Amino acid sequence: MRYAIYPNANRNVSRLGFGAFGLKGVFGNFVESEAIDAIHYCWDQGVNFLDTARHYGESEAIVGRALEAWSGEAPFLASKAECIGPVSQWGIPSKVEESFPKGHITKEVEDSLRALNVDTIDLYQMHIYWPNWGVEGYWLDELETAMEQGKIGSIGVSVPDQRHDTVLPLVMSGRIHAIQTILNIFDPHPLDCVVPICQERGVAVLARCVLDEGGLTGFLQQDTEFAETDFRAGYFDMGPRSTYLEKVEALRAFIPEHASSLASLALKFVIKHPGVTTALSSMNIRKYAEMNIASVDEPELSDEVFDLLRRNYRWIRNFYGPKCLNVSELKH
Repeated sequence: MRYAIYPNANRNVSRLGFGAFGLKGVFGNFVESEAIDAIHYCWDQGVNFLDTARHYGESEAIVGRALEAWSGEAPFLASKAECIGPVSQWGIPSKVEESFPKGHITKEVEDSLRALNVDTIDLYQMHIYWPNWGVEGYWLDELETAMEQGKIGSIGVSVPDQRHDTVLPLVMSGRIHAIQTILNIFDPHPLDCVVPICQERGVAVLARCVLDEGGLTGFLQQDTEFAETDFRAGYFDMGPRSTYLEKVEALRAFIPEHASSLASLALKFVIKHPGVTTALSSMNIRKYAEMNIASVDEPELSDEVFDLLRRNYRWIRNFYGPKCLNVSELKH
């Protein structure tokens, strides 16, 4: 396993992190005992960073039960405060008073501590942040108070989908310790600006959607179907699915010379830049955890291949439109 220093805590954290979104059941049904086994396997293999959220259903509680049954070294735990009301990642930004009214973050911290059954959460994040909220206010004061009380170890924000630069004012203010943002081969844009500035400022970068909801693994076929409850239902069909498949197929030119699989190529791409602290991936299914861990242990990509992927394979698109904008509800 590869490691990076988490700046605020001066602690080694794994470059591959356990993303607990899948524990909400968004990628299909799972057996809790098997999921906990996968969590323990990851921790045993050195994956010591885990990211969950209040928004992820029973995820925090499941992680709490995994912790209760774990006798090894405590992992680095990250969670997030859930917003109140509907949240749009692409539409008009909400007011902070609407998404995080006074006292809400304080309550969320307490609820997370109770669900996880821990005394301290290493990183607590706001599940969304808009720059019109500024770089100070009661919402940040509540997080800093929780940190002073020892209830959280550091403060972070999750960046709205594909809106990487919106967090720059907060990063440059010096008042947060981590950001979480989408970063993958198709969307390497944070590498252009956000990641280097975070690196200069000593702010951790948590990369999410590193496999683009699994699309970058090559599993998707023209006839692949998803259950209505699956988060990916419709995700790959905002444009012609054939276009997505063509983009993925082009990446096979790098296999097996530079990576053992498409998934390996995607993970190795994200952790190549030293400014990326950890790449979060859903690993509640053990076979996927095994594959991801093996990928990280492969030799890193060469600078030439990394630059080629970063420059020539970026693909600007919005696959979140109907989910976030409620297009089906619009009146024509």
